[in-house]
Amino acid sequence: MTDLFDHAMQERMKSEAPLAARMRPRTLDEYIGQEHIVGEGKLLQRAIKADKLFSSIILWGPPGTGKTTLAQVIANSTKSHFVTISAILAGKADLRVVIDEALERRRLHNERTILFVDEVHRWNKAQQDALLPHVENGTFTLIGATTENPYFEVIKALISRSRVFQLRNLNQTETGILLDRALSDKERGYGNKRVILDPDARSHLIEVSSGDARNALNAIELAVESTSPDQDGNIHITLDVAQESIQRRAVLYDKDGDAHYDTISAFIKSVRGSDPDAALYWLAKMIYAGEDPKFIIRRLIILAGEDIGLADPMGLVVASSAAQAFDFIGLPEGIYPIAEATLYLATAPKSNSAGAYFKAMKKIEEEGQVSVPRHLADGNRDAAAMGHGKDYVYPHESDGHFVPQQYLPKRLLGTYFYSPSQEGYEAQVTARLEMWREAQRKALNIERREDVPDMTEEEIKEMKRKIK
Repeated sequence: MTDLFDHAMQERMKSEAPLAARMRPRTLDEYIGQEHIVGEGKLLQRAIKADKLFSSIILWGPPGTGKTTLAQVIANSTKSHFVTISAILAGKADLRVVIDEALERRRLHNERTILFVDEVHRWNKAQQDALLPHVENGTFTLIGATTENPYFEVIKALISRSRVFQLRNLNQTETGILLDRALSDKERGYGNKRVILDPDARSHLIEVSSGDARNALNAIELAVESTSPDQDGNIHITLDVAQESIQRRAVLYDKDGDAHYDTISAFIKSVRGSDPDAALYWLAKMIYAGEDPKFIIRRLIILAGEDIGLADPMGLVVASSAAQAFDFIGLPEGIYPIAEATLYLATAPKSNSAGAYFKAMKKIEEEGQVSVPRHLADGNRDAAAMGHGKDYVYPHESDGHFVPQQYLPKRLLGTYFYSPSQEGYEAQVTARLEMWREAQRKALNIERREDVPDMTEEEIKEMKRKIK
């Protein structure tokens, strides 16, 4: 009798489940999207169809891209025993039960176990470590699902024993197929109702859902369930209804996760690449998602020195002024100085010549301590006893406020770290600097030295890291 009641309850729960759960694909043929990993002839597709999923896998992707659905498809198509646990709710004790039962099934029935761990990144290192020996000895095949970058959130030992598959947001065609299927399916969707979805309403749902299948299905469900039939029995979903049913989507943005670093990276690269439109787009995404505006401004100030430099010295002034203005105003109006700084820097001439500093730093690291030339030393203390400052010529007492004397240690004479670009204001610097350097070479009778090695991008990054 208890079994009958349980069965009735389960059937009722299925019928009352949200549309997104009811419409979850049951087979690989019903699965929409992710052609790059489950398309015809792909490795994972072949493994699922042949029930040969022997290697553990990790499914990584944004919400609503089909990670749990793909795991359920595998469950429906395998002869192995399939177990699902949530890393949010389950702990090591629950895992211990799963392991013991898997060992018992293997011992008594030679039956394999596939363990699906949803949100696997939620487990701490100790919990993930508990999986390792049982993944390694084949007690079960692991399927982990995560919205976070597994290379950061999952322990390396588990990653090395798994294949990582990255899922992508659905495209608009795929999202449209899901909506149409939900409206036509008589068993699980709304095929038994007379739903009229206006083309502009359909386009809006597809656009705003941004490739999140669950978001799109939740919206169409709300639209259908909240709209009364007209006198002909039609449920008419207009654009207004669609707009009410799918509010603006929360942007995928974790301040401590990939989205944070990827978006600020896209923003800075767009400004550096002189694309103001892309820069404004990524700026808007960060502000929309609640990013700290001061973090954005700090990065703009860094960019002004690193990527614009003397090609436009006003870049640093504008960025610094934006920081001061934002402190004074705050949001929402404070976005104007940030946007102005973004546009100014994106459209300014570019030069990374300020990075010459790191070449000088590398020289210091290579050569160690070098004494300051006597004529450059402070003459206020030891001029009489040590001769400090002797023979120094004050440039402002000469024509052009320049004297061709040397300012580097002797063994570095003729060494040049700074190479100005030909962009903007810095193009004017080039002519002056070459004239001064030529005068120095002639006065000191030295040749230009080329012993300052070019630094790779990685070497510059390492130097910056040391400084920080």
